Amino acid sequence: MNEELPSKMNNYKPIGNGFFEQPTLTLARNLLGCLLVKEMDEGIASGFIVETEAYCGPLDKAAHSFNNRRTKRTEVMFAEAGNVYTYLMHTHCLVNVVSGAVDTPEAVLIRAVEPYEGIDLMFERRGDTTMKNLTSGPGKLTKALGINMTDYGRRFDEPPIYIASGFTPNDISIGPRIGIPNSEEAKDYPWRFWVTGNAYVSR
Repeated sequence: MNEELPSKMNNYKPIGNGFFEQPTLTLARNLLGCLLVKEMDEGIASGFIVETEAYCGPLDKAAHSFNNRRTKRTEVMFAEAGNVYTYLMHTHCLVNVVSGAVDTPEAVLIRAVEPYEGIDLMFERRGDTTMKNLTSGPGKLTKALGINMTDYGRRFDEPPIYIASGFTPNDISIGPRIGIPNSEEAKDYPWRFWVTGNAYVSR
């Protein structure tokens, strides 16, 4: 990590909206090292994004919006980039950054973060677990940070849930996405990105 890390204790500055107006695959890479922050009454929890997956919309058989599928769940994907897309999978809430232009329903799944602030609060929420297991997966990190379905449709450039500057990774690894076995050729697209060697990457 770079030495110039953001100060703790609510000195974070949300990243500008223009940051999200990048091609989805580029955004998925550039989110690595950024700080994901959630402010709640009981405190602030934050972590550096260390793993993402890109979902490239109507032509991507692994995307919820494949074939421009527009439902109550996917509606926010058709909005402007920088919106929060949360959804439930096997009772776990997962969080995505909406990307692409309006009516181009694409998104980036945040798969793992490295804990930064509010670690005691994260352990309270996650229960009996290890430091390495605290946020090393998309359902783990949302529970640890207090991200839930009420965040659906919010903005990632303003509290209570937002992305701030963090560090620039020295090396980024690329590979196929995880857990999408029924998406035919899309399961092999190299659209998963992670900070090489980071202990909190999901697998």
